[in-house]
Amino acid sequence: MLGMQAGAERLTTAMKSLLAAFLIGVEGTTEIWFVRHGDCYEGMIDDPDPALSPTGRRQAELLAARVHRLGHAAVYTSPARRAVETASAIDPEPRVDERLMEVTFEVTNDDQFVFTETPADVVARVGAAVAEITAAHPGERVIVVCHAGVILNYVADVLQLEPGGLRLLPYYTSVSVVRALGDRRMAGSLGDTAHLE
Repeated sequence: MLGMQAGAERLTTAMKSLLAAFLIGVEGTTEIWFVRHGDCYEGMIDDPDPALSPTGRRQAELLAARVHRLGHAAVYTSPARRAVETASAIDPEPRVDERLMEVTFEVTNDDQFVFTETPADVVARVGAAVAEITAAHPGERVIVVCHAGVILNYVADVLQLEPGGLRLLPYYTSVSVVRALGDRRMAGSLGDTAHLE
C-alpha cells in the first residue's frame, strides 16, 4: 500500500486514474441530468395527464435558473404534460421522447402502486434513449426531464443494483447525474435539490 509515503506525484497520478475511471474530466463524456418533473399533485383534480401545480411551476423556475447558470446543450422530455411543462421552463421547445414516459402502473383498492412494466423493459427503453442522446451530444450537458420510476430503474441499473435496490425517491425537480461515454455509464449524483434550498 502506497499511502502518503508514495509522494505527491504518484498520488496525483493515481487520483487522476480514479477520476477517469468514473468518467470525471474525461474528454467526450456526456453529462446527463435526469430530472424528475415538478409537483403536479398539490390540489390535483381527476386528470390522466395533470399539469404542474403552482408549487411545481415554482420548482421548475428554480431548476431553470440553475440550469441556465451552468449551461446545457439540449433538453429532452417525456411527453407527459407535467414533464413537458417542467422542461419548457428551461427550453421553450424541448425534444419530446416517448421512451422517457413513466413506468406503467395500476393503483390498487388500498392505494398502492403495482408496476405493470418490468424493470428490464424500462432500462431497455431508457437506455436506448440515453445511447442516442450520448451520440448526439458528446462532451455536453443534457437535461432529461422524466419521472421517478424511470430515474430509479435506470440509475439502479447504472449502479448495478438489483431492481428496487435503490432506496431513494427522487423529489420534484431533483437532479440525478449519469455520465456517459460510448457504452460506459457512471453515476455522478443522486436526487440533488440544491436549487430548491
